[in-house]
Amino acid sequence: MDVSLLMEYGWVLIILVALEGLLAADNALVLAIMVKHLPEEERKKALFYGLAGAFIFRFASLFAISFLVDVWQVQAIGALYLLFMAGNHIFRKVVKGNVVEKEKKETVRKSGFWTTVLKVELADIAFAVDSILAAVAMAVVLPNTPLPNIGGLDGGKFLVIFAGGIIGLVIMRFAANMFVKLLERRPGLEIAAFAIVGWVGVKLAVYTLSHPELAILNEDFAHSTEWKVSFYLVLVGIAAAGWFFSKDKVLKTSEKEVS
Repeated sequence: MDVSLLMEYGWVLIILVALEGLLAADNALVLAIMVKHLPEEERKKALFYGLAGAFIFRFASLFAISFLVDVWQVQAIGALYLLFMAGNHIFRKVVKGNVVEKEKKETVRKSGFWTTVLKVELADIAFAVDSILAAVAMAVVLPNTPLPNIGGLDGGKFLVIFAGGIIGLVIMRFAANMFVKLLERRPGLEIAAFAIVGWVGVKLAVYTLSHPELAILNEDFAHSTEWKVSFYLVLVGIAAAGWFFSKDKVLKTSEKEVS
């Protein structure tokens, strides 16, 4: 592969790693709430089974979608799902605020070990779908590579989505605490992450509308330099806004102590 192709794939992979990190932190918080009522040893086992389930479900989702990725109806459903997920999360966070989190914590019943494991696995399915759809939407408009197809997906695109999924699992297992602390310090990053998910949904929608069977947009538009540059500029703008407009809670606490 030439240098420009490698750079484009590398850039998408970097964005996927950052997005996976923030989403994995949010997912880790949910799983922590689900298992916290268990004794420590059972809690560790439940999270281990959860990680194994996440691994299986992500790969199952990836291989399933690799065969369906060129079906415009699947693309449309994926775009709508990402837009709904982002809008719903931001609405609940901004409009309802901490009320939702309190309700979530209060409604977690003290289930038995295997019931808790089942709930964790069901949550893993939802997380896997979120992660894979976001990764597919990012990778699907990348240029094709000389690598052989896997399913209906170019080998290079499959590998970048695969790598994003693996990194997401590693982050969920080993680096989630770091991202959780980052989200606690700058809570606006969580909203920014889901805003990016929504923007990625827009990207998948553009790709869908450019599908030859629909041809609502010009087929070349989704692959055009103008659209790619516009997409990444908005994406970086959302991330920057999430960082700069989110007050650092540690700094804020220090200022209060000084005053």
